[in-house]
Amino acid sequence: MSSRNTADDRLSIGLVETGFESVRNALDAMLLSDPQFSAQVTAIWRGHTVVDLVGGPDLAENSVTGVFSATKGVAAAVIGLLLQRGFFELDKPVASYWPEFAARDKAQITVRQVLSHRAGLVGIDERFAVDELIDSSRAAAKLAETAPQWQPGATHGYHGITIGIFMEELTRRLTGRSLQEIYESEIRAPRGIDFYLGLPESEEPRFREVLPPAPSPTEAAELSARAPATDSIQALAFNVFHGELAPTAGEMGPNNRRMRASGFSSINGIGSARGLAGVYGAVLGGPNAKPLLSEDTIEQMSREQSVGADRVLVLPTSFAIVYMKPNPRLEFGSYRAFGHDGAGGVIAFADPIHELAFGYVPMPMQLPGGADPKGVELSRLVRACIRRLR
Repeated sequence: MSSRNTADDRLSIGLVETGFESVRNALDAMLLSDPQFSAQVTAIWRGHTVVDLVGGPDLAENSVTGVFSATKGVAAAVIGLLLQRGFFELDKPVASYWPEFAARDKAQITVRQVLSHRAGLVGIDERFAVDELIDSSRAAAKLAETAPQWQPGATHGYHGITIGIFMEELTRRLTGRSLQEIYESEIRAPRGIDFYLGLPESEEPRFREVLPPAPSPTEAAELSARAPATDSIQALAFNVFHGELAPTAGEMGPNNRRMRASGFSSINGIGSARGLAGVYGAVLGGPNAKPLLSEDTIEQMSREQSVGADRVLVLPTSFAIVYMKPNPRLEFGSYRAFGHDGAGGVIAFADPIHELAFGYVPMPMQLPGGADPKGVELSRLVRACIRRLR
């Protein structure tokens, strides 16, 4: 898409319901302050879309793009559905559903520990090949033969790649179907949600390649100073042990057609802010739509499990079952909110307190990584509008 040249051209377009004008004003200020910045933002309140905006040179109203780890929050909706239907229990050993997993002293690791980043199984020294992530049953076989990097349950650390392998293998073992197939047939297609775990060829014309960040010299120096050692547990967790992670995740990332076609549930979901909000809106339901997950299932899935210093990310994090929880470092919602961010700055969540589903997708990738502070600020403004309108 060509760059816009005038201030009017750089303003956002789309829907804003009465009472939510401050969200558009804030987004427009962000767009005007950086001509290279693009974003989509969608908010669904009580089942009704109240904000649906896009602006900037690199995203259009119908654009879809890669959202990296925000994919995990979408995949978690499938895990919640299986929990609700009684396919598994959180406190049973993983090996009771996946016998091979018991190898290397892992027989007592529970599903709860695996899905809340407490299992200590963040990667393998030889790295997972792209083909093994596309066919994650092959990655799962390797993971089953791996010993934990810490005593399971003793601490938590972000299982950035492997939690998707766990989710997919558990789904196969429990149902005989793939996680992506269940998502497509039972969540996305019936509701027309603009988010894919496996982007069809027919949707490729709408896809926008993820653009790498453009750091200032100061930011570049800071990033270089904070880069993890290539033999660190962080390198292990991001599947680049003895190597370096490319800004857009290289061959593992969504710019690789094979990866976005696979819909690998850790990092390769493709969609829009509208689609992300749509997934969380489906989870919550609304006046004219039955919620995908019951209140009891939402409570089980969104209850905080791990909080504090993250062994992998080396900063404070908070996780429920798969989902991220707000914390003082990342206050994206109320204490009951649950969602997930992505490496490029994406943030999406549901907030039962505010009856809100929210999605934000920026372009290019935003620094310092994870949820973009601009997206968090827009979510704060949406919640402030809701409080005024109640």
